[in-house]
Amino acid sequence: MNLSPSTNEGMPRMLSHAARANQRASLRSTPRVLSIAGTDPTGGAGIQADLKSIAANGGYGMAVVTALVAQNTRGVRSVHTPPVEFLREQLNAVSDDVVIDAVKIGMLADVDVIREVRSWLEATRPPLVVLDPVMVATSGDRLLAPSAEQALRDLVSLADLVTPNIPELAVLLQEPTACSWPEAVEQGKRLSRISGVTVLVKGGHLTGVSCPDALVNTQGLLADTVVEFASPRVDTSNTHGTGCSLSSAMATVQARTGDWAMSLSRVKAWLQDALLHANELEVGAGNGPINHFHQLFAGRPPLG
Repeated sequence: MNLSPSTNEGMPRMLSHAARANQRASLRSTPRVLSIAGTDPTGGAGIQADLKSIAANGGYGMAVVTALVAQNTRGVRSVHTPPVEFLREQLNAVSDDVVIDAVKIGMLADVDVIREVRSWLEATRPPLVVLDPVMVATSGDRLLAPSAEQALRDLVSLADLVTPNIPELAVLLQEPTACSWPEAVEQGKRLSRISGVTVLVKGGHLTGVSCPDALVNTQGLLADTVVEFASPRVDTSNTHGTGCSLSSAMATVQARTGDWAMSLSRVKAWLQDALLHANELEVGAGNGPINHFHQLFAGRPPLG
């Protein structure tokens, strides 16, 4: 495995997180959150899902497009990646004008895109970065070129939180996919130890009546090395964009609370209800989206 903390005059990357924490802006009731990700024309994943999640959790959403994805609830048809020069123009247009409280990074597609985002992160140093290492869509379609996997591994150490699903966690570590929750948590520990970041291990790809999630940090940044949350598994096929929505919600709520455990507790409750109400949307014939604004419309009177 070739995933190691970056160094600066012999000091590990994890110390840069502490230094960056001292420069962070005050918590905001309405944080300004930038999503750097690909698109979904059906609105259930990617930037469209991120903007909904950010708004639903009390933030002001902004978006920089890394890739134009022709997809629907059944799968991905094609991906168009704009020139990286235009990507940098988008990033600079936002950061030259708006104070950014949090960044969520999603689909990056190829090596050039990853390098451009990395260069911008190193120059801009946003106070909070959540990386969703998008590699495979819910449908099973590949969203990251295999040649870009190492570049994405190297990007992990620039994040504050990384949110891989279980297959992505295995790819980041170049290990077999975990078959049980304890195995997944141990992989989360290894990734945190190597990269110096907090890892959100997600149990959505496992089976069983419970759907656990855990925050893992081996550098003492949490109350315990593993802070676990459990919730009942929702029986629905409408899970399109769940990972995108979770990571952007975490970026938003963390910018409001400053406490990862509190943020995950709030986001899990919101996401649980979004899954419970997903069937109401009736979007698409495949894996439909979650219901991001279920709370907003909960009291709406029925038609007729």
